[in-house]
Amino acid sequence: MTAAPRDGWFVTQRLKLHYAEWGDPAAPPLLLVHGGRDHARSWDAIAGAFADDWRVIAPDLRGHGDSAWASDGSYEMGDLVADLAGLFDALAIERAAVVGHSLGGNVALRHAGIYPERTSRLIVIEGLGPSPTRAAEIAAEPIAARMRDWIAKQHRLSAAPQRSYPSIEAATERMMAANPRLPLELAHHLTIHGSRIGEDGLVRFKFDPAVGAMSPADLLQAEKHALWAAVACPVILAYGRQSWASSPEADGRAGHFANARVEMFDDAGHWLHHDQHDAFSKMMRDFLT
Repeated sequence: MTAAPRDGWFVTQRLKLHYAEWGDPAAPPLLLVHGGRDHARSWDAIAGAFADDWRVIAPDLRGHGDSAWASDGSYEMGDLVADLAGLFDALAIERAAVVGHSLGGNVALRHAGIYPERTSRLIVIEGLGPSPTRAAEIAAEPIAARMRDWIAKQHRLSAAPQRSYPSIEAATERMMAANPRLPLELAHHLTIHGSRIGEDGLVRFKFDPAVGAMSPADLLQAEKHALWAAVACPVILAYGRQSWASSPEADGRAGHFANARVEMFDDAGHWLHHDQHDAFSKMMRDFLT
């Protein structure tokens, strides 16, 4: 069983954020950045496999896990990237290997393009954002319409009460409905660490419901491509063959990187590091060492 991590805290942009840490603090740092509506402890199995050789650090993004929620319910990509930069600064990390899943992969990738000297190796699990086709569809929508949709969603999510569940078992069922490939034991583990039991006895997930309403005012595609091209370290773009996400090898996005390769995992969806833990861990160890 993976040893329980040490809890750490740092303050960035007036928010108190949490991270979990395993291994020798003097060992080379390895950062694991979770995806949207997830949490640091979703990396427990990976952390346990690497803690003998690495200082493994898994932050809770703002609005997730045990980190503070943004008071205005706004979660801009720029703020998330600044938070990751703040973690590097707070822990005096000069250079680290980084693995990021989905939203966390997108954040880690942008950070590596802005500060290429800080990342030694980078694995991005389905974290490039929309496919070129979907990005073109979004760009074709009038900005006023996109902003209206976002404002309506922001107001709705900020005002809505958190969804609650009568038990951990019921919350676990909801977790498995979101990812049917999860084994029951893993889904239960993710739920235990990703939820709280309130004074009313009801179970609620820790993430801020407003994290699902990110602003449409983001970087232009050309600016994203420029950041991808600026990443100086070797990169693996990992994708599940059964995922809804578009392969960057097939759609051309991998070509924007100076030094990247695409790794596809059979019988795996969007959470491929859960779906194919052993295969992913082996690939990760071969790449990092």
